Amino acid sequence: MWSTGKDSTTMLYLIKMASPENKIEIPVIHLDTGKKFPEIYEFRTRIAKEWNLKLIIGKNKDALKKGISPETTSRFNCCTALKTEALKQVIRKYEFDALIMSIRRDEHAMRNIERYWSPRDKDFKWHLVRPKEPEEMKEGDAPFVSLQPIEFAGWDLYQSNFGPNTDHVRVHPILHWTELDVWRYIKREKLPINPLYFSKNGFRYRSLGCECCTIPVKSNARTINEIIDELKVTDIEERSGRAQDKEDEEIMRRLRCLGYM
Repeated sequence: MWSTGKDSTTMLYLIKMASPENKIEIPVIHLDTGKKFPEIYEFRTRIAKEWNLKLIIGKNKDALKKGISPETTSRFNCCTALKTEALKQVIRKYEFDALIMSIRRDEHAMRNIERYWSPRDKDFKWHLVRPKEPEEMKEGDAPFVSLQPIEFAGWDLYQSNFGPNTDHVRVHPILHWTELDVWRYIKREKLPINPLYFSKNGFRYRSLGCECCTIPVKSNARTINEIIDELKVTDIEERSGRAQDKEDEEIMRRLRCLGYM
């Protein structure tokens, strides 16, 4: 899965470097909502050509024809139609057994409870967690119960037999990385990066989404070094520029349980 953002571009590079011939042999999926920034499409075209990617562009064409957008429906319904349903269509068409994704635990509370290997059923539902019953709640506890055994990460042992009801597995290799880790790696390896991350007129984007649902944050960081220095001291959350009605923890949980990334 490749959004053209810093995390998934880093993941692509890790896959590239793991190959004996420094080639990305597996298909690369980009979900196109039709509402991305022009810079995202330009970056996608350039890197796909330079890295010779086997690019699959996933679109929910029926939803786009119906004019689905945050202006015509809720952001929950918009994301479900243009992202989750588009992804379902791609998986069904190509019969993929696994998806490599670039989510990180420090991005969002609902990603913080993910696992490196995350199974989904035939309806693409995420059965990793369930809400706690009132009698299970204790002050200070998380409001969810994990249904998937935790990995023995220190021993590099991970559960991989998810039973007959699993449709596909989502693999999260950089789940333990931080935003700062990603930028330090980008600097070290001199990776190409979407220009939206760099400050323009006192603002830059920390996280890239659809143009209608993403706003820049105040920042004067115009270089990778300046971004790294900024991240060492900032108290602004990485996804603060995303539409907050979608970032709400309960809504994000519902989205992810339905198949959202």
